[in-house]
Amino acid sequence: MADSSCEVAHGNAAPSVEQRTLVAVFASPVARFLLAYGRDLGYRPVLFEPDPDRSFPEDVEVFSKAPEVDDTADIVVTDHHRPELGTVLRDVLAGPSRWIGVLGNPRHPGPHVEALTALGVPTSDIARVHRPVGLNIGSRTPPEIAIATLAGLIADRNARPGGFSF
Repeated sequence: MADSSCEVAHGNAAPSVEQRTLVAVFASPVARFLLAYGRDLGYRPVLFEPDPDRSFPEDVEVFSKAPEVDDTADIVVTDHHRPELGTVLRDVLAGPSRWIGVLGNPRHPGPHVEALTALGVPTSDIARVHRPVGLNIGSRTPPEIAIATLAGLIADRNARPGGFSF
């Protein structure tokens, strides 16, 4: 009996198709790679960029307010230095997304906690925000960070131990 995963990998069978949305928050170099690679992985790529002066030439849907998503959406904040970090996270936390994370060095406290607390967001909602994100592969460049992040999302979605632990 053939392994269905092998059949898909060799192009002898079609992969199962499930609805998935990947929302990159803030136009950044990491967001560009994250959305491009995400499209290759079957995600519907979406950019949430509240600043209308920031350009993003890729062929993705762009929203200036939190996009309406369902519980299949994975949301990744790609810049934790932006002043609107707290309000953006508050808005995406109001939706039913499957997963929300903020990029950043795990050796430093996440600025999202203070920003969300100041906005009165409940601790239980703040706890939904993952940080760090991705697999610990020592990524440094935007493409490497995007790959590590997507690998972590795939592991989490498939309940595998690829993990988010550092």
